[in-house]
Amino acid sequence: MNLKVKISIIFMLAATFSFGQNNSPTDNLSDQKGKLIIKHRHSVGASFFMLGNFLSDSPDYYLFTYGYQLTQKDRMFIEFNTWKYSEPLGTYGHSKEFYPGFVRAFGVGVGHQRFHWKGLFTTFEATPFIKQYYDINDNKIQKGFQLYLQLIAGYRFEFFKKRWYVEPAYALKYWPIDTNYPSDFAKIEEGKPKYIFEPSLNFGFKF
Repeated sequence: MNLKVKISIIFMLAATFSFGQNNSPTDNLSDQKGKLIIKHRHSVGASFFMLGNFLSDSPDYYLFTYGYQLTQKDRMFIEFNTWKYSEPLGTYGHSKEFYPGFVRAFGVGVGHQRFHWKGLFTTFEATPFIKQYYDINDNKIQKGFQLYLQLIAGYRFEFFKKRWYVEPAYALKYWPIDTNYPSDFAKIEEGKPKYIFEPSLNFGFKF
């Protein structure tokens, strides 16, 4: 069981038992006419998977999000995301072949989150990545482009007066566009899937 799965299970269980009673996605008020008022529309967040950066084989993974609550059920967000990896993403964590170097990817994505029932949500996100390829001596080789799409289902647990939240989720990740691989990287990528199912575990603060 890899680190992402372990962290997801631990925090999902902790959130379920500790904060399950606070399971509304927004802390709303009503004015004198009964019109719904969203008290905290803005949010900032990150990923618990950044804890993996403390491991000896750090992925240098960083994710930061700014969100805006449009309605009680709809939230838009932008997200900065970067990491490095030395194996095909389609077999990440289970690859038998590794690149003769690594990839550093930088992206800024846009997403829409929809709450369906209490904290249950689905999210669609699209992130264009600029990829920098490095050889085994950490020298830059060339750049590529990747369009990275995510379809996510999860649950938001809120606590501390509904200002903080944790979102255990599972995602289908698909990259239909992935360009300009160096020839030796391309040989490793040949025949590998262009999608993967992975857990996610984000947290955030509303204001």
